Amino acid sequence: MTDDTLPLVISAPEPRTLDLIFTPAAEAELRRTYRIVEADPENIAGLGDDVLTEARYILGQPPLSAETLARMPKLRSILNVESNLLNNMPYEILFERGIHVVTTGQVFAEPVAELGLAMALNLARGVIDADVAFREGQELWGGEGNQSARLLSGSEIGLVGFGDLGRALNRVLSGFRAKIRVFDPWLPPSMLREAGVEPASLSEVLAMSDFVFVVASVTSENKGFLGAEAFASMRKGAAFILLSRADVVDFPALMAAVESGHIVAASDVYPQEPLPLDHPVRKLKGFVRSAHRAGALDSAFKKMGDMVLEDMALMDRGLPPMRCKRAERETVSRMRSKPVSVN
Repeated sequence: MTDDTLPLVISAPEPRTLDLIFTPAAEAELRRTYRIVEADPENIAGLGDDVLTEARYILGQPPLSAETLARMPKLRSILNVESNLLNNMPYEILFERGIHVVTTGQVFAEPVAELGLAMALNLARGVIDADVAFREGQELWGGEGNQSARLLSGSEIGLVGFGDLGRALNRVLSGFRAKIRVFDPWLPPSMLREAGVEPASLSEVLAMSDFVFVVASVTSENKGFLGAEAFASMRKGAAFILLSRADVVDFPALMAAVESGHIVAASDVYPQEPLPLDHPVRKLKGFVRSAHRAGALDSAFKKMGDMVLEDMALMDRGLPPMRCKRAERETVSRMRSKPVSVN
């Protein structure tokens, strides 16, 4: 086929870039198979009818209006490579027209789960504090340096959420012989039991866990739902590890619970990113910090491109996408996660 007859893809992947999410070989395949029109995500409506009427796919998550979609009769799928399903397009129209909205966000599940495990092990064994003390010549040797240490093995663990990240975390925790309870109101109990975890209420997860991992997406129903009362209900000395989005917690209440010595905590996400240099969490004892880097591995980004190519190839043959995760009619409009601002 000539360039003019190739299926047309509108490329607007900001904040990603094509060279971030595709290997050189995969990007070459993309450009060999499709006609790529690179566009400003804020001005898709400004593209000419020669582009909009022919567009088969949108690579990205640009804001779209009903009027713009009406000018796109051949559109088959929007492939979201940011990872959050943003409330910036008329999903009801997309569903009515059978246009697939898919996300590549599951590529981050395993990398984030592994960092979450590292955070839990550090909170259990004080690895960072012991290293800092050693550097400063103030290390405590043997048992004297383990007075607050404990094992992850055989412990009681709670997960708040059991989507892609929760499932990945369950897999990386499988060798620790822990009892794992899960609170996820969007899943039936049988699915949790089949995954080898115990369905539980939020109050049970908080009160009965030595380690609590928060891996739930932010929705219109759960913003800030973990506050002072939730932290007070946790076991004294328990570890709270925040891996999904900061908006699910009352962050000042979390800091207060750590500062009081009631719990210890770790987080990869914050209410404001980048975090101000004078933010008090930077110097908070008992709090392990990571700069929203848990999933930002090049291998994860490149997997996005592979998934996109495979699903577009399926849809070119009239088949549904299988590698990316499809947005669900009943839940997509509830999502409230903030878009990422850095890679």
